[in-house]
Amino acid sequence: MKIDIEKHYKLIFWGVYPHYLTKIEKKGRTQEELNQVISWLTWYDEKAIQHRIDNKTSFLEFFTQAPSINPNASMIKGVICGMRVEEIEDKIVQQIRYLDKLVDELAKGRAMDKILRN
Repeated sequence: MKIDIEKHYKLIFWGVYPHYLTKIEKKGRTQEELNQVISWLTWYDEKAIQHRIDNKTSFLEFFTQAPSINPNASMIKGVICGMRVEEIEDKIVQQIRYLDKLVDELAKGRAMDKILRN
């Protein structure tokens, strides 16, 4: 499956975040849990996440400017949008899909320690 890298780069984090929130809240999860998952992956704290939302940061900026990417992110496996996340070659697109996968796991009710690969 061919990935439209530019399309992924142009996605705006602040535009997708409310969709993540709606998805997980419908399943009884909280914004705090969503932010915990984002923080685990990117090492942004809640204030920095909100700053990225307020400044309409693209996913490209969001991930390239992240304090770090959790070294355990490579443990995230599975299919998201028809793609195996572990096989995505572009690192930024892979990180976007890691986040999508974590949000899906949160929405499916997976235990937080499992989501955070503890």
